[in-house]
Formats: sequence, C-alpha cells, structure tokens
Amino acid sequence: MGLLESLQSRILIADGATGSQLQKAGLSAGYPPELWNIEQSEVIFQHHMSYLDAGSDIILTNSFGGSDIKLTSEGISARTEELNLAAARIARKAAGNRCFVFGDVGPSGKLIAPLGNLSENEVISSFRRQIRALVDGGVDAILIETMSALEEALAAITAARLETTLPIFVTFSFDTRGRTMMGVKPDQVVHDLWPGSIQGIGANCGRTLDETLTAIQIMKNMQDGILLMAKPNAGLPSLENNQSVYDVSPEIMAEYTHRFLEAGVRIFGGCCGSTPAHIRAIKNVIG
Repeated sequence: MGLLESLQSRILIADGATGSQLQKAGLSAGYPPELWNIEQSEVIFQHHMSYLDAGSDIILTNSFGGSDIKLTSEGISARTEELNLAAARIARKAAGNRCFVFGDVGPSGKLIAPLGNLSENEVISSFRRQIRALVDGGVDAILIETMSALEEALAAITAARLETTLPIFVTFSFDTRGRTMMGVKPDQVVHDLWPGSIQGIGANCGRTLDETLTAIQIMKNMQDGILLMAKPNAGLPSLENNQSVYDVSPEIMAEYTHRFLEAGVRIFGGCCGSTPAHIRAIKNVIG
C-alpha cells in the first residue's frame, strides 16, 4: 500500500530526533551532520534502524541542513548532491519495505529579499539541487520542515514540484507567542499553503508540547479534511554533565499522543530530544 493510501486507513508514526541522537553517538557541536552520510554511514544506518525497531512507519533522511545554501555556509556546497544522495540511500537501505522514507529538507538559514540578500530564484535553485538528489536516492516523499517564513516554504514547495511528483509535506515551528520566528501564525500557514501542491501540513520542533498542540488545533479548525503532521520536541533541554537533557519523558509523550490524535493528526513523531524510547511509547498508544 502506498503512503497516501496508508494515511487514509491508519495513523503513521514518524521517527524522533536526529541531531540530538547523533550528538550522543559522537557528533561534535557545529559539525555538519550531513558529512556523516559519507564518513559515518554505518552510524546513520543504525540510527535509522533504532527508530524502525521502536515502531516508526516513517524515517527522515539525514539531510536537514542539506540545501546548497546551507552547505555553502559550511564550505561544502560542491558536495550537495553527494551528501543528499547518500542520505537517501542509507535511509532507503534501512527502510527496505518496512516503512516509508521522507526526504528531509530544512530551512536554508538565509532570508529572501527584501528582508535578505537572496532572490526567490536562488532559493528555489538551491532546494532543487537537494531535492533532486533525495529523489534519486529513492525517498517516498519530501518533508519541508521547521519552516518559519512563508516565502521560503513556498520556494521549497516550488522546487519540490519542479523535481518530483512525490507527496510533499510541510511543517512550521511555532513558539510561545503562537507564531514562528518570522511572525507567521498557524492559520496563515493553512490559508496560504493548503491545499496547493502539498499533501500534508503541520507543526514540528517548537518549545513545548502544549504550544505545538495548540498550533495543530488551530490548523485543524481552519479547514475540514486537512492532513496534519506533528513532530514536537521532547520539551526543553537543560545542561547536565555537559549533555543536553530534555524534560519530556516517553511517558509524557505517550500521554500527549492521545491529544494530538484527537486534534486530527495523521502522522505523529518527535523532534529535538526525542529518542527511540519516545517512539516506542507512541507506538504503544497507537498500536
């Protein structure tokens, strides 16, 4: 059964955090995680397997910062295709026929004119390079995530549609004011993007489970039949023994799973700080 058909009949469980998990595995702060698709491919493979074994129906490629623009700031833009292709191939190898693979596309870290120096066409071109490689590597869908600006999300959607007919999902990150870092509200996201050229919409990251849940509820109330995705953080981190420790336990995540499903979420997982244990707890709720 294909991805969209599966979503009509059941809730799908996404994976949890990538960055915080790779840091536990030895990734140094500030080092581009995408380089590990080549340098530590077995670690990335085992990372995916840990979520598969916990019950994930969807895993994300290790390519959150894999756009040409983002990699330019790291001095490795010439490796855009190589790193994203490797990310997709590792995830595809781990997934086999057990689950779906979402090609992960995060923000570029730059602003589109007039607020920034980049043109819309430059941003679209950058995302096209990344998405083309992810598609070539065998992903089942494209996830444009942790967005804060509507303009950048629209550029990424345009790039994806120019490169593939695969399903596209878009999630934004909201904070305590109920807005993204760029001031975008959940109802604006739905008004401007849904349905358009995308198959799913929602919220990820954020500060707390309650704030992400509120954003999802607003989106749900905007329009009937909306396909919602949520990947909230495991709360807020504190530093203990030079390690980031998040305050939401797997048990708390399981409790909130009920609330997100009641709000209409069809894809649910975790973001920063969430672990295979959190996904296993979600799996125990959803079954």
